[in-house]
Amino acid sequence: MLMATKALQMALYVSPGFTRAADAHLRLALMYKARRHWTIAAVHFRRARLAPHQDATFTRLELSFHAAHLLEARGLRKAARDAYERLLKEPQLSSTLKADVCRQLGWLYHRCVSLGEPAARARAAIWCLQRAVAAEPESGAGLYLLGRCFAAQGKVHDAFIAYRNSVEKSEGNADTWCSIGVLYQQQNQPMDALQAYICAVQLDKGHSAAWTNLGSLYESCQMPRDAFACYTNGGAAATASHSALRQRLAFLRAHLAHAPMPSVTGKRRQLPSIEEAWNLPISAEMSSRAPKSAPPPYPGKRPEEPPPLTQHQLQTLQYLQKNSNNLSPQQQALMQQLLTQYRQAQAARARAVTKSEGSATGGDNAESLAEDLLKRFSDTQPEVKKEPISADSSSNAGSSGETVLGGRQPVVKLEPLKTDPLKPVSFHIGMSSKQILESCKENAGPPTAWSVLGDGCGPPEPPPVPPPRLSPEQLAPPAPFVYVESKRDAFSPQLQDFCLKHPIAVVRGLTAALKLDLGLFSTKTLVEAWPDHAVEVRTQLMQSADENWDPTGRRRVWACASHRSHTTVRKYAQYQAGSFQESLREERERGGAATAPGGGALSDSDGRESGSGPVKRRRAARMLRFGTNVDLSDERKWRPQLTELQKLPAFARVASAANMLSHVGHVILGMNTVQLYMKVPGSRTPGHQENNNFCSININIGPGDCEWFGVPDAYWGGVRDLCERHGLSYLHGSWWPDPEELRAHGVPVYRFTQRPGDLVWVNAGCVHWVQATGWCNNIAWNVGPLTARQYSLALERYEWNKVQNFKSIVPMVHLTWNLARNIRVSDPRLHRAMRTCLLQTLRAAAGTLAAVRARNVPVRFHGRARGEASHYCGACEREVWHALLVREHERRHVVHCLACARRAAPGLAGFLCLEEHHMDELAQVYDAFTLHRPAPAAAHAAALVPVPVPD
Repeated sequence: MLMATKALQMALYVSPGFTRAADAHLRLALMYKARRHWTIAAVHFRRARLAPHQDATFTRLELSFHAAHLLEARGLRKAARDAYERLLKEPQLSSTLKADVCRQLGWLYHRCVSLGEPAARARAAIWCLQRAVAAEPESGAGLYLLGRCFAAQGKVHDAFIAYRNSVEKSEGNADTWCSIGVLYQQQNQPMDALQAYICAVQLDKGHSAAWTNLGSLYESCQMPRDAFACYTNGGAAATASHSALRQRLAFLRAHLAHAPMPSVTGKRRQLPSIEEAWNLPISAEMSSRAPKSAPPPYPGKRPEEPPPLTQHQLQTLQYLQKNSNNLSPQQQALMQQLLTQYRQAQAARARAVTKSEGSATGGDNAESLAEDLLKRFSDTQPEVKKEPISADSSSNAGSSGETVLGGRQPVVKLEPLKTDPLKPVSFHIGMSSKQILESCKENAGPPTAWSVLGDGCGPPEPPPVPPPRLSPEQLAPPAPFVYVESKRDAFSPQLQDFCLKHPIAVVRGLTAALKLDLGLFSTKTLVEAWPDHAVEVRTQLMQSADENWDPTGRRRVWACASHRSHTTVRKYAQYQAGSFQESLREERERGGAATAPGGGALSDSDGRESGSGPVKRRRAARMLRFGTNVDLSDERKWRPQLTELQKLPAFARVASAANMLSHVGHVILGMNTVQLYMKVPGSRTPGHQENNNFCSININIGPGDCEWFGVPDAYWGGVRDLCERHGLSYLHGSWWPDPEELRAHGVPVYRFTQRPGDLVWVNAGCVHWVQATGWCNNIAWNVGPLTARQYSLALERYEWNKVQNFKSIVPMVHLTWNLARNIRVSDPRLHRAMRTCLLQTLRAAAGTLAAVRARNVPVRFHGRARGEASHYCGACEREVWHALLVREHERRHVVHCLACARRAAPGLAGFLCLEEHHMDELAQVYDAFTLHRPAPAAAHAAALVPVPVPD
């Protein structure tokens, strides 16, 4: 699935407006939905809806059904119900899609208690499922769910009829046979229940519910060994930890360890053992509806080999052989049967030695892989029947080994590629603006695929973990610390060089040397100044910094649960103070045995231990509230605070001529403005890289500490790979890495404590995550040093965000043109990277204007107001620069890029093009941006000038 996701992302990156873009977005949405990445799945559903559907293999109604199912999967049950009900009112709804909608809606009513009273929900569920059966009589899925609803209401006869009809329609459904077994077991018919469960696990060897129910059946019949075997299979098949099942396994394991060997002459068992039941013929009533093919082998055995003796059978055989002189005829017959089975198994094993490894194992592995993949897709994706998909292919449709899903051959249609006979033009940064614009006129239209990195650069990809493998000492490097003792140290060039040299660094003593009044950012000062100022709150689970547990407290995970809400500075200050007072009270009650509250009162238990450890954590777990993203951008409100930060050296200031982000020309909240964080112990900022890989500054106001983790930017690809392994989206997800797991995969991790007054410098691209160990406030913002490395990393992330359909909140194109106007560049690498971006965007702007004029779209000069924010496409969220295609939608004007505008209206009907700049002005900026070469004498003289130190 990951390779398919990557292929579709690359197709959309190279050509966002290709004819099958709607199909690509839908398939990406379905794959992200299967991986539970709800946000990005919703983005792709929205883009699939906006794309033209002339060549799509699905209808808009089918797309709406999938989008409604996404709402259901996200837990938005009422919104999903409303979406399903709107679909049922569509007059053009096909019978197949109507059955799917009714089936989902009926099951939603059945299992969602928030949709009304139980009796009303039961009636609605049965009514919807009966409509689903009527709309698609040949489908067994609706009948199965209808049987489940009848069974829940105690209508056993109706449930049996529904299950029987479901088996007749789709007899290979393990869920149906499992539910039949449950009904038989409830009716005290253990043998029939056993046969139904066996049918279920033969159809799906990984059916956890059937194995667990079968174990319960054996346990009720006083057969603990067979129950233990079934519970073990059920636990292995379960996708998540099941506490009750684990407890039963532990109980039976302890019981069987001290239980005597079963007596051969004991009382007759009520049920056959699991091995015997696996090969028993089922009853005549069931055989008429059971699968006609031979049952699969009992898990772990090949069909061509007789089953080897179990440990219990071997012990029984040894016992019988030792007492062979005193056996009854029945016991002698049992001994001969076991001996025959043992010899057959030995002979089969000897024959298997002569076979090659591939022939002995390849088939089983391939079959298991196919079953697992099909099961995964069938569990996560609603079934909607579509017309056969046309695709370009050069393979032989009848070749051996081809798998056809649903028993239908795909229609393969070969079509010639449509290409425009355009004269190829080679663009390079040595061209003048006149040459570029003339070449664009000769090749009308914008480039089909362009990148700010240049024509020869493919889409960026996460880097692999660099070789060679690091030593244990290198995997846990000490954090770079620098101590500032005076104002002269603070403004020395060496301090900036030190910060730029390391992935992450701690500057200690800087705030004291510059006499910064950190009390201006204390909770007390904030409450006195603006008590009703908005605070975003994240509700999180309190846990130690090197652990991360799921909400049950039983399993270590990377997913970091966090729920958003809002409050005010005053209310959060009351919570922060109350939390501190509560901790003091607990300390007094414990007699001061624990850690003092200022330094962090979290448990440091080893979460890797099984048994009672995780259970204790769950009982002790508490929820906390983290006050984040407090906006301090308004100079009228926060003038004293912002003025105080002007004491910092230029490279660390919020606004500075040497800071790229100061050249954006408008506010980007939290990046070129200050944000404040109000914390209690355990407050977490999950793992991330800064937006567009810009550097960041973080100062701890105190009084408590913060614990930091950091990974160098060269290893971010390794962190991203581990996120994917844990089923998390690197960009859209919330994750808290395990440092030991990172080091085990060759990724070094910095770990250090940030004390009050410490400034943490996070260099470009560094992956980091932070947890408060005490009560404290922090302030943070981003900076962009004017270096080739910073600019290149920002551009690469800008392009990778396009591949990942993630919005870049730093408008790199707009920023590059502003930098070209405002600064002179003497670094050849930085000049080349910026000049390439200017060239590519000038080409795209000229081509876009030519394309819209060719379609008679009116073009008007709009200009840019002072402080006006950059514009993004309302459909794909990519930056739109210079040529804004605007169309009214729901009483407001929405900006589109050219590709999305073409998808919405191929002829651009209803669009208006607004120009932000005059092309002559852009040409002048481009031509004037040349490599600045300072005179050697001037450079030497400049080097001798001491760095000015402000008073």
